[in-house]
Amino acid sequence: MIRRASLRAWLGATVAAMALGGLVLVAVPGQDAFPATPGPGQPMGAPAPADEADSRAEAVTDLLDRRAKAVRERDEQAFLATVDPEADRVFVLNQRRLFQNLAKVPLTTWSYELHPNDALDVDDLPAEVTAGADELWAPAVDLRYALRGGDVTPTSRAMGYLFARHSEAEGGGWYLRSDNALDRLGRRTWRGPWDFAPCQVTTTRHGIVVSHPGNDQIVERLASELDPAVRAVGDIWPTSWSERVVLMLPDSPGEMKAMVGPDFPVDSVVAVAVADRVDHASRTATGQRVVLSPNGVRALSLPSLRVVLRHEITHLAARTDTVDGSPTWLLEGFADYVGYRDSDVTLAEGAPDLAQRVRSSGPPGALPEDRAFRGSGAELDQAYQQSWSLARFVADRFGEDRLVKLYRTLAAVGPASARETDDMLRDVLGMDRAKLVGDWQDYLRDALK
Repeated sequence: MIRRASLRAWLGATVAAMALGGLVLVAVPGQDAFPATPGPGQPMGAPAPADEADSRAEAVTDLLDRRAKAVRERDEQAFLATVDPEADRVFVLNQRRLFQNLAKVPLTTWSYELHPNDALDVDDLPAEVTAGADELWAPAVDLRYALRGGDVTPTSRAMGYLFARHSEAEGGGWYLRSDNALDRLGRRTWRGPWDFAPCQVTTTRHGIVVSHPGNDQIVERLASELDPAVRAVGDIWPTSWSERVVLMLPDSPGEMKAMVGPDFPVDSVVAVAVADRVDHASRTATGQRVVLSPNGVRALSLPSLRVVLRHEITHLAARTDTVDGSPTWLLEGFADYVGYRDSDVTLAEGAPDLAQRVRSSGPPGALPEDRAFRGSGAELDQAYQQSWSLARFVADRFGEDRLVKLYRTLAAVGPASARETDDMLRDVLGMDRAKLVGDWQDYLRDALK
């Protein structure tokens, strides 16, 4: 039997993940910035003539190509040769660690894309950042990468790179000077798990678990449950999806925030499903991850872990069929339904707060509102438990196929008016919201009496 109280904490995260989620495009950290020694007759941050700009872009593109190749070919010397020897010593040391932390990460893609026409004005960066450089440049740069065994399609993340030129250096003299100096200018470098510690990757048939050393026991549990969870989701979700899952196990709340967003309440959650980009027209999603709480996931019993993984993987599978603004009670209720589907947990066991409410004051009088999922404590618990019970009601009354059809119908539209929602409910279930709520209330009175 699963103790719902312990599950509700992560469930709070799960929903927020979709609320922030299907659209959750992860944000990240960085820091510091610069002025300088102007070149001959040319201020350091001033636009360069066209031919000089082309030459600069070619030189930095070459630098990034060499850097990417060094990562792919595991060539530490070549990698460090792209780092400015006059850069801050901490930055140089962190770059060496970054390279070493990537050693066991299986990559199918690692490259950089330069956007020379999207450069920041760097004239106001402090002297400690600019010292010794003949020229500084801060164009937009994207890292494009894919993890073997997990990513079917590469994803891309923004990098806040500052480049420096040294005129005495061979071959044009461009180097990577900093990856956090542009933070104050609003351009931050995305941080992957390799920015925090050495990575290890455990591969299964349907995905990978990315973790750090010292987590063997929990990694073994995650790896053993990943494939069964994917199969369980596939048993009910009819639309094709990659059936590849990347589980991320960070070592700290700070690392988790780097993966899911700096404002996310990571201390109160157990798991979050995120994606970098979603294209509903082509039905593609890139950078899909299930990020697990470094503390919360360890406290879960095996049955609870199974529910968590199935719930989150349901969000991954349904991502391209889910438009932002769809009713949260349906998104989270369905994911919970899949999570508990193969368990022996009864409605009363899985929704104790709802059961107490029904017995003391009667069932809810309306469908859970989206704002309830942005709350906390008892309100959030009630929102999740009500949503799960709604999904169970639909499946028990109409069958699982109709529950899936309801999800795909409402989630494909996104925000809808009351009339539009009633029309879709009639098309799928033969009833409007009022009838749905009334029949759901009767179901709860009978199931939780």
